[in-house]
Amino acid sequence: MEGIEKIAALAVTAALCAGIVRRGASEFSLLIVLAAGICILVLSTQALEQVLQAIRDLAELARMEDAILRPVLKTVAISLVVRITAELCRSAGEGGLAAFVETSGTVLGLMVSLPLAKEVLELMAQLLT
Repeated sequence: MEGIEKIAALAVTAALCAGIVRRGASEFSLLIVLAAGICILVLSTQALEQVLQAIRDLAELARMEDAILRPVLKTVAISLVVRITAELCRSAGEGGLAAFVETSGTVLGLMVSLPLAKEVLELMAQLLT
């Protein structure tokens, strides 16, 4: 819960400002939202570092190889970037572009997860022999 107050206050303030500015110059409202989003991500970096460290610690306890953990983390990162980018595109009134971003994200997520599928199949083959 640490820092959520700042994030919520920043998000509400930015949303109100963007709503007011949108009436006059809609292109500036997108810039307000983008700037607020970047600030929110910066405020979240410490928590993200703690989450990543916890995941590393859990993976170490489970004796999970880096080859298994890395694709999972990459897929999560891709999905976060795609979601944020698609929503920004929708806010700018570009729903079609958002759909292309989401489709590309799906393809990239599949591509990144292929090594994980390979590792799982190899592990299953080892268990069966």
